[in-house]
Amino acid sequence: MALQELVVELAEMLLASKKTVALTGAGISTESGIPDFRSPGGLWSKVDPMYAFAAETFVKRPAVFYEVGLPHLSSITSALPNRAHEVLAGLEKAGLLSCVITQNVDSLHQKAGSMRVLEVHGHLRSATCMNCGAQITWDHLLEKMFAGQVPPRCNECRGIFKPDCVFFGDNMTADFTEAVTEASDCDLMLVVGSSLEVAPANYLPMLAGKLAIINIGASMADSKAGLVINHRAGETLDLLWDELVKRRAVK
Repeated sequence: MALQELVVELAEMLLASKKTVALTGAGISTESGIPDFRSPGGLWSKVDPMYAFAAETFVKRPAVFYEVGLPHLSSITSALPNRAHEVLAGLEKAGLLSCVITQNVDSLHQKAGSMRVLEVHGHLRSATCMNCGAQITWDHLLEKMFAGQVPPRCNECRGIFKPDCVFFGDNMTADFTEAVTEASDCDLMLVVGSSLEVAPANYLPMLAGKLAIINIGASMADSKAGLVINHRAGETLDLLWDELVKRRAVK
């Protein structure tokens, strides 16, 4: 089936749904210049994630993350949203999308204008002192590093700052509990840019009513999906927006 025909089917599913939520993964942000960590040449091919990004390693040797892991994250914090992020924000504004559940830590949904974003893996906007709970912005964290403080320490108690993202071995964020509720209550879940390999986020589509997937490659939930579009997120969602404009569902 041609891409346009698939987009028309997606538009019909979206308009028939009383409550739709989106679940996004790394694939939605590759068009913003952020490499998929698991793809060939991605971060996991350069750094052992189970070491540099492990909660246990951070507790024992926090400098490992700051010296080995953090330098590879610059593309995330400097990236700008792409058309896929913009369309999801537009769908929310038009009342066609209840919220975005994201596995990403790049904050691009918020930058694009999405208001309800559940970040199940946290984010890179701030860091928290592991001793007293004080918070600082990401820019302040980098300032401490550039001043030679590795690992960065709290001015109040000298505790170590840990980024507010989920490390391997960490508990999921409070947003995950809310994401389970949203997934359970939705008529339609739109998965964008995720192969659904990472637990427990890959459990969420199993809770949804109907499922539509936009992803370049296969996903673990393709057999459950009512519609699968193996194409780039930006172009697909741009075509969806045009189709909804034709139907006067959005402006």
